[in-house]
Amino acid sequence: MICRRDTDGTLDIRVVKTLAEACEGLSTLAVDMPIGFVDVPRPPRACEVEARKLLPGKASSVFPTPCRAALACTTHAEANALSKTMGVGLNRQTFHLFPKMREVDALMRADRKLQSIVYEAHPELAFARMNGGRPVLSKKRQPDGHAERRKLLARHGFKTKVDRLSGAARDDILDAIAVCRTATLIAAGKATCLGPTDERDRHGLPMNIWF
Repeated sequence: MICRRDTDGTLDIRVVKTLAEACEGLSTLAVDMPIGFVDVPRPPRACEVEARKLLPGKASSVFPTPCRAALACTTHAEANALSKTMGVGLNRQTFHLFPKMREVDALMRADRKLQSIVYEAHPELAFARMNGGRPVLSKKRQPDGHAERRKLLARHGFKTKVDRLSGAARDDILDAIAVCRTATLIAAGKATCLGPTDERDRHGLPMNIWF
């Protein structure tokens, strides 16, 4: 899913099949997926550690990024066992994101020009910024949490009438809009970067989270 914001503030929200399709015609794209992977899970990426510290009560929303070796595994049992040999297990929720993680990784490694276009972001950090630096603790899948997030987005110029979209969960729509706001902040030079700006994985991919 992607949200694009036109110069007049109009939001174009749609479901796309690939990241490559999402990148078409954009100068800045923020994605809610890891970019850059460590070789071993300990220590974790610095940007994740910093992100969790900024989200008290919501730190679990920042999933631990798998190491590269685990990312290559095709079953949860295999990935979990391999990761455990390096000191930390891997939950199923993270494993279910492996296909998308591999897609982003492959595209970023194949086209280095995308490193100046595609940035890693996190919707809960985006919402916290909109909320004066305080994490939004209400659950996004519950009516009160959904309403609170919609109000925050509207307050910051990202109002939308889209509430349902075929092929997307309701809360994913709001996450996409929140990450779109992060992209506009990055483009304007106003976003905050977590993790050392010169930190790279062994393939030269940055390991930062923006909000």
